[in-house]
Amino acid sequence: MLQIVAHPDDDLYFMNPDLRYSITAGHPVTSVYLTSGEADGINAGAAKTASTAPDKPAYAEARQNGIRAAYAKMATGDRRSAWKRTVIPTDGGGRAELDVLVARPEVNLVWLQMREAGNVYADRPDSLHGLWDGRVERLESVLASGTPVRQPYTYTREQVVRTLLGVLERYRPTTVRLQDPTPGRHADTRRYTDHQDHMYGARFAQAALAAYAKEVKDRPHFAVQNYLGYLNGSLPSSLDPVEAGEKLDILDTYAWLDQSDHCGSEAGCGDLKVADHPAGNNWTRSINYARGTSTSWLTSDRDHGLWAFKVLDGQVAVWHRAGLIGAWSGPRLLPGTGMDPGISTATLPDGRIAAFGTRTAFGARPADYTREVVMAVQRASGSEEFGPWESLGTPETSDEAWTSDISAPAVSVDGAGQPAVYVRDGAHTLRGRVRAADGGWGPWLRLGGDGLTGNPVTAVDGAGRRVVLAGTARTVVGWVQPRPGAPLGPVTATGLPDTALPLTAQGGPTGVRLWFRKPGSGNVRTALVTADGGLRVSGLTDLGGLSGFGAVTASGHLLAGRAAGGQLGSEVGPGRPWERSPLMFVGSPSSTTTGRNMVSLAVVGLDARLYVTSSQDSPDAYLAPWQPVGPRNTGP
Repeated sequence: MLQIVAHPDDDLYFMNPDLRYSITAGHPVTSVYLTSGEADGINAGAAKTASTAPDKPAYAEARQNGIRAAYAKMATGDRRSAWKRTVIPTDGGGRAELDVLVARPEVNLVWLQMREAGNVYADRPDSLHGLWDGRVERLESVLASGTPVRQPYTYTREQVVRTLLGVLERYRPTTVRLQDPTPGRHADTRRYTDHQDHMYGARFAQAALAAYAKEVKDRPHFAVQNYLGYLNGSLPSSLDPVEAGEKLDILDTYAWLDQSDHCGSEAGCGDLKVADHPAGNNWTRSINYARGTSTSWLTSDRDHGLWAFKVLDGQVAVWHRAGLIGAWSGPRLLPGTGMDPGISTATLPDGRIAAFGTRTAFGARPADYTREVVMAVQRASGSEEFGPWESLGTPETSDEAWTSDISAPAVSVDGAGQPAVYVRDGAHTLRGRVRAADGGWGPWLRLGGDGLTGNPVTAVDGAGRRVVLAGTARTVVGWVQPRPGAPLGPVTATGLPDTALPLTAQGGPTGVRLWFRKPGSGNVRTALVTADGGLRVSGLTDLGGLSGFGAVTASGHLLAGRAAGGQLGSEVGPGRPWERSPLMFVGSPSSTTTGRNMVSLAVVGLDARLYVTSSQDSPDAYLAPWQPVGPRNTGP
């Protein structure tokens, strides 16, 4: 696992508990910090800020000390566990500090120590933002006191990319964790919803990953996971009390609450700015993925074959099993780069499978950064050949307007055979395009809604009517077709309580079944959405579970989702106890029905390898042993 974050503590606030799960499982884990996080140089809480002299190198060192203590505690249980600190050259011409945990040498920290912006949203040209936009030619270092790196350096934009590419080549990760490169803006103030360093740091990482995928051939396949940042504080909590408490405990260590001299540093052993409120803005109560929450990436065809679609190396990887008992093939990478995590599928009326996602492109100018919805369609039903990616564009006018903040596409085909695709736009409303009978796509329609979060979902009921649902910070809202082929009706309140992100929708003969998590619990909940006489919701039920967070996949008698600890939790029949699988995975699980009484389930492991299992629909149902597909992931 390789984490790339802007500041010391971004990993603890926004990537935990995933980070802790990986360390506990014994996986090799490396975290890369782009900036020193020196801020104003005052390592003090609010009460002592005025009486504490600024010292940016010392504050940067204190934050480093806090991170080392937090990682040591996660890995060994002892915050004092020793580190070996050395200097390594970077491919950008500078020097980085490399810290290796002596007791667990697979745990590494890489400190690039560039200047931070010093403000969440204000214009600061000497920053990652200014460097990305070309307003400064170089960004200088701010070396922490006590670092073994002695020589200051500067980086151009290209040198930052080359530096990260070199780190990727050194560690050869199979899963890369990044912050959100398109976090959006607040509608009222137009300020970024996340720290500008988070956003532009993620864009530098995106550019480095694109170069790594293109230039480095002798490497494993890799998957990418993006994480929400500051926005977590305004969303329903996604972690149960135990997991939230574990996360806060690690932040308490980083914040150096007891102020004991356990590290022997005059700069301090942690970040006292955080000590006043180590939970942040409710950030320790949640973790949310910014992308990759779709649960429709596994699908079956008319011959009961299986198809799986995930993004590896910035391209869409396809795995295929012919028929019920055929052999699996793949992964095969479809042509076309720049694909963002998260693929959704839909089956067209002629039986062909269509894959939908979003694609990011970098242009010659900073303003040329774009993100658009794209689709690729099988050349024939059952064929392993897909046509080229077709752009459906984006409802956003420019990156500057809303930072290209569109959701992943939600796709369904109604009873009239009409495909439609929906996204949440940067203004937090629903937008959609509908495909006409001649194959052309209509314009991006404005469908309303207010304060939408995460990704919308869509499914079709037994009468062929399309239902679209989206969450807000307080409830879920929806849209329904009065009949197949008709436009969606107006946005309608569901009356549901607040839900933790994300949502999953499953069509059925009696309506559309909605699945989601109970905030502050991780329990799985469900409700039935019907469209007779307008949108109606009934039967809200709590199904329990194994805590955890993230999307739930549902097919036939099977429910599955991430459990506490990061493994897969599943239920193979109503009233049956939930079971825990040892598999840890990236993104969301996906499932589909195959044949009359069979359900197939798939995940992509943290090793970027596909794993599949199945279960018969019977009173004594169980999951078959997991089957890895293809060779071990040691090269492309």
